Amino acid sequence: MRSTLLFSIVIGTLLPLAASAQSSTNAPATEIENFELQTDAVIVKGVSQIGSVATEAGTILVRCKESDNVTSGQKQYAVAIVIEDNQSRLVLFVDYDELDALIHGLDFLSKVNYEVTTMPAFDASITTRSGFRAGAHSERRQGSIELFVRFGDTLRVPLTADQFNQLQNLITQAKSTLDTARSKNQGN
Repeated sequence: MRSTLLFSIVIGTLLPLAASAQSSTNAPATEIENFELQTDAVIVKGVSQIGSVATEAGTILVRCKESDNVTSGQKQYAVAIVIEDNQSRLVLFVDYDELDALIHGLDFLSKVNYEVTTMPAFDASITTRSGFRAGAHSERRQGSIELFVRFGDTLRVPLTADQFNQLQNLITQAKSTLDTARSKNQGN
């Protein structure tokens, strides 16, 4: 009886752990990354450089991306945001359907002030599916508001207001470039 009870307790403890391990996958977070994983299809990946922002942590590059399944004729669009220095390179994708929200979020963050909350400190941010995060932060209601971008859980890059606006403009320009590509492809 004791061994049955002990067995039940052990199994009852392990089952939720096994279930949570099965539910967490290493599947890509973005639609374009999943699209590019298709098998039995020819995938063509097109890239266009939009521009870059030099920071103390490295250079942030903004690129447009078009992936085409020539077998089915389906296409996916995204913006690649890359941070690189002499030793490393991190790439995060923002799916086309996330771009309007990101652009509006960047606009809000570029104008945020202490009136955003009655509390003395704040952290405001927008995060995409891939983990690209842009934010504004302040510890107290005086001095400057810190602007930053974050690449997943790995790298936080502080930006000046000019660098933040430059990045915002590049992402807006990338969206416009993708809009043009999408309209041309819908006409074909």
